[in-house]
Amino acid sequence: MTAQTPAASAQFLRESELRRGSELLFFAYSRVTRAVDERLGANSIGRAHHRALYFIGRHPDISVSELLAILGVTKQSLGRVLTELEQRGLVETRVGDRDRRQRLLRLTASGHALDMELFNASREIMANAYTRAGQQAVTGFWAVLEGLIPDAERARIHSWRENSVPPGERS
Repeated sequence: MTAQTPAASAQFLRESELRRGSELLFFAYSRVTRAVDERLGANSIGRAHHRALYFIGRHPDISVSELLAILGVTKQSLGRVLTELEQRGLVETRVGDRDRRQRLLRLTASGHALDMELFNASREIMANAYTRAGQQAVTGFWAVLEGLIPDAERARIHSWRENSVPPGERS
């Protein structure tokens, strides 16, 4: 916590405290997305492409149906994004081993490079904020963010934590 960041009051569930949290979340999200948006624009792609690249990169061989569930978009919307990413040589699709109807997605070498470029656009912002806040605050921040996620989605995230692929270890 920095000198400018007041501690939450004992009445942290009051509307004014909840609104303050919502406002801070909005401004923080805007800051991070603006940093990434510049790189997205330079590559002529949008945030939907970024979200798909991110989750495909973190979970190689993710199925299209699982990606649909995570992103909460229509099949048609995701289809357009995936088609464009495939045409640009950023994502490749293969047929499932057990179910030939299943489409499994993974990033190409170019897709990995773009994913890292986009991540690096926000890395310093996040690292600086984490450093200023300290380990306990970061743990509390993660707890709040996880609390915002519905239980069913939270279970998926916890299972992913154990199975996600760090960028340096991708095949």
